[in-house]
Amino acid sequence: MKKGFASFRRDEPNLVKERLMKKLTKTQRHDIRAIARQKDENIDFSDAPPVVDWSAAEIGKFHRPAKKPVTMRLDSDVVEWLKSDGRGYQTKANWLLRQAMNHMKRPRRVAHRAARVAKAK
Repeated sequence: MKKGFASFRRDEPNLVKERLMKKLTKTQRHDIRAIARQKDENIDFSDAPPVVDWSAAEIGKFHRPAKKPVTMRLDSDVVEWLKSDGRGYQTKANWLLRQAMNHMKRPRRVAHRAARVAKAK
Protein backbone atom coordinates (compact mmCIF):
# COMPACT_ATOMS: atom_id res chain seq x y z
CA MET A 1 0.00 0.00 0.00
CA LYS A 2 1.37 3.41 -0.96
CA LYS A 3 1.96 6.02 1.68
CA GLY A 4 -0.10 9.19 1.17
CA PHE A 5 1.44 12.60 0.79
CA ALA A 6 -0.52 13.91 3.78
CA SER A 7 2.06 12.46 6.15
CA PHE A 8 4.77 14.55 4.47
CA ARG A 9 3.00 17.91 4.73
CA ARG A 10 4.89 20.69 6.40
CA ASP A 11 3.47 22.02 9.64
CA GLU A 12 1.44 25.18 9.39
CA PRO A 13 3.31 28.18 10.77
CA ASN A 14 2.22 29.29 14.24
CA LEU A 15 0.33 32.54 13.78
CA VAL A 16 -0.68 35.02 16.45
CA LYS A 17 -2.81 37.87 15.10
CA GLU A 18 -1.53 37.10 11.59
CA ARG A 19 2.15 37.31 12.63
CA LEU A 20 4.51 34.40 13.00
CA MET A 21 5.12 33.30 16.58
CA LYS A 22 8.73 33.37 17.69
CA LYS A 23 10.19 30.15 19.05
CA LEU A 24 10.89 29.98 22.77
CA THR A 25 14.43 30.63 23.91
CA LYS A 26 16.35 28.07 25.96
CA THR A 27 15.81 30.19 29.07
CA GLN A 28 12.05 30.36 28.47
CA ARG A 29 11.84 26.59 27.92
CA HIS A 30 13.88 26.02 31.10
CA ASP A 31 11.60 28.34 33.11
CA ILE A 32 8.47 26.62 31.83
CA ARG A 33 9.85 23.19 32.77
CA ALA A 34 10.81 24.45 36.24
CA ILE A 35 7.31 25.85 36.84
CA ALA A 36 5.67 22.67 35.55
CA ARG A 37 7.68 20.58 38.03
CA GLN A 38 6.40 22.57 41.01
CA LYS A 39 3.48 21.29 43.05
CA ASP A 40 0.40 23.51 43.17
CA GLU A 41 0.71 24.07 46.91
CA ASN A 42 4.23 25.49 46.43
CA ILE A 43 3.11 28.20 44.00
CA ASP A 44 2.61 31.65 45.55
CA PHE A 45 -0.68 33.18 44.45
CA SER A 46 -0.59 36.06 46.99
CA ASP A 47 -0.23 38.68 44.24
CA ALA A 48 -3.23 37.32 42.30
CA PRO A 49 -6.52 38.42 43.86
CA PRO A 50 -9.16 35.70 43.98
CA VAL A 51 -12.03 36.09 41.53
CA VAL A 52 -15.21 35.87 43.53
CA ASP A 53 -17.82 37.66 41.41
CA TRP A 54 -18.43 35.76 38.17
CA SER A 55 -21.55 37.76 37.22
CA ALA A 56 -19.69 39.64 34.46
CA ALA A 57 -18.20 36.47 32.96
CA GLU A 58 -19.03 35.83 29.33
CA ILE A 59 -19.76 32.23 28.40
CA GLY A 60 -17.91 31.10 25.31
CA LYS A 61 -15.93 34.32 24.90
CA PHE A 62 -12.67 32.48 24.39
CA HIS A 63 -14.11 29.33 22.84
CA ARG A 64 -13.39 28.95 19.17
CA PRO A 65 -15.33 26.23 17.40
CA ALA A 66 -13.35 23.95 15.13
CA LYS A 67 -13.22 25.13 11.53
CA LYS A 68 -14.28 22.86 8.69
CA PRO A 69 -13.27 23.53 5.08
CA VAL A 70 -16.25 23.74 2.73
CA THR A 71 -16.90 24.61 -0.87
CA MET A 72 -19.73 27.02 -1.59
CA ARG A 73 -21.00 28.59 -4.75
CA LEU A 74 -21.80 32.25 -4.15
CA ASP A 75 -22.89 35.00 -6.49
CA SER A 76 -19.89 36.92 -7.79
CA ASP A 77 -21.18 40.26 -6.47
CA VAL A 78 -21.46 38.76 -2.97
CA VAL A 79 -17.85 37.52 -3.15
CA GLU A 80 -16.69 40.94 -4.41
CA TRP A 81 -18.47 42.62 -1.51
CA LEU A 82 -16.94 40.22 1.02
CA LYS A 83 -13.46 40.82 -0.44
CA SER A 84 -13.91 44.60 -0.71
CA ASP A 85 -12.52 45.20 2.80
CA GLY A 86 -9.34 43.28 2.02
CA ARG A 87 -8.06 40.22 3.84
CA GLY A 88 -10.37 38.20 6.03
CA TYR A 89 -13.34 37.81 3.73
CA GLN A 90 -13.88 34.20 4.87
CA THR A 91 -13.90 35.29 8.50
CA LYS A 92 -16.40 38.02 7.59
CA ALA A 93 -18.61 35.48 5.81
CA ASN A 94 -18.40 33.15 8.82
CA TRP A 95 -19.37 36.02 11.17
CA LEU A 96 -22.34 36.98 8.98
CA LEU A 97 -23.54 33.38 8.80
CA ARG A 98 -23.14 32.98 12.59
CA GLN A 99 -25.23 36.14 13.16
CA ALA A 100 -27.94 34.76 10.87
CA MET A 101 -27.78 31.37 12.60
CA ASN A 102 -28.10 32.93 16.06
CA HIS A 103 -30.96 35.11 14.85
CA MET A 104 -32.81 32.09 13.44
CA LYS A 105 -32.15 29.97 16.57
CA ARG A 106 -34.03 32.32 18.89
CA PRO A 107 -37.26 30.50 19.79
CA ARG A 108 -39.16 33.70 20.67
CA ARG A 109 -38.54 35.10 17.19
CA VAL A 110 -39.98 31.97 15.61
CA ALA A 111 -43.02 32.19 17.89
CA HIS A 112 -43.61 35.86 16.96
CA ARG A 113 -43.21 35.08 13.28
CA ALA A 114 -45.64 32.16 13.52
CA ALA A 115 -48.18 34.37 15.31
CA ARG A 116 -47.92 37.05 12.61
CA VAL A 117 -48.42 34.46 9.85
CA ALA A 118 -51.47 33.05 11.68
CA LYS A 119 -53.01 36.55 12.04
CA ALA A 120 -52.46 37.28 8.35
CA LYS A 121 -54.49 34.23 7.31
